[in-house]
Amino acid sequence: MKRDSIFYKLFQQYPSALFQLLKTPPLNADAYRFDCVAVKEPKFEIDGILLPPATETTGTVYFCEAQFEKDEMLYEKFFAESHLYFYRNRSKFSDWQAVVIYPSKSVEQSNVYPHRSYLNGGQVHRVYLDELGDIRKLPIWVAVMVLTTLNETVAPTEARYLLERSRQEPEVSSGAVLEVVTSIMVYKFEQLSRNEIDTMLGITIKETRVYQEAREEGREEGREEGREEGREEQAVNFIARLLKKRFGQELSEEMRQRLESLPLPNLENLTEDLLDFSSFADLQPWLDTRVI
Repeated sequence: MKRDSIFYKLFQQYPSALFQLLKTPPLNADAYRFDCVAVKEPKFEIDGILLPPATETTGTVYFCEAQFEKDEMLYEKFFAESHLYFYRNRSKFSDWQAVVIYPSKSVEQSNVYPHRSYLNGGQVHRVYLDELGDIRKLPIWVAVMVLTTLNETVAPTEARYLLERSRQEPEVSSGAVLEVVTSIMVYKFEQLSRNEIDTMLGITIKETRVYQEAREEGREEGREEGREEGREEQAVNFIARLLKKRFGQELSEEMRQRLESLPLPNLENLTEDLLDFSSFADLQPWLDTRVI
């Protein structure tokens, strides 16, 4: 499961989520931005850093690592990369902190003695997700992180709970939570289709990204149709693109001809109706019920 990409995507969109893991977050946590950097000579690549706002003359830079597989040289590499970056950019920052996220202590590097001064000095924060407590009592973005560690037996129930909770918390973007939670579940249940994942989570078609993108594309298409002739042809082209996006299948020449023979109001209805299709095959019975 590609948990690291999920974490970094989350931090990129909501940097303050990282600071919810710390007992003493910076006062300007909401102003930080997330970035990925490469450090040359020697060639190191840091997975993620959180940068203080550019309006500050100096500030604290936070290095972030989400580690879900045991690496017996993690701290050697992580501290080397972090120190080199801090050295190269010393004039920009007054201090550095590091946050290392593990699913549990068992994944941490075994021999940490050489790094005891950092690990026990309050500058490096180790987070073990399985020790954070009841997922339903955690801040929602922290709960989303914990969701990555749950097994397939309990993950669907907790995922549905988080989606419902996000709809009830006005300060949280339910759409953003939906996107991250569904990404986690897709990785956890690789054998299932996206439609099966949506069903598992109780997601309606109107909540999915495909639906939102289709609605936006439909509005843009409508604006184009208002300026140009051939509205029926444009509607058919749009329907063909949407079917290809949803189901990965092209219209046959016969189906295209049947669509082209429909009046514009029917085509406009189809652009909405097909979003409720469960498969490409649903188009045929839809066409059979229309008088052509």
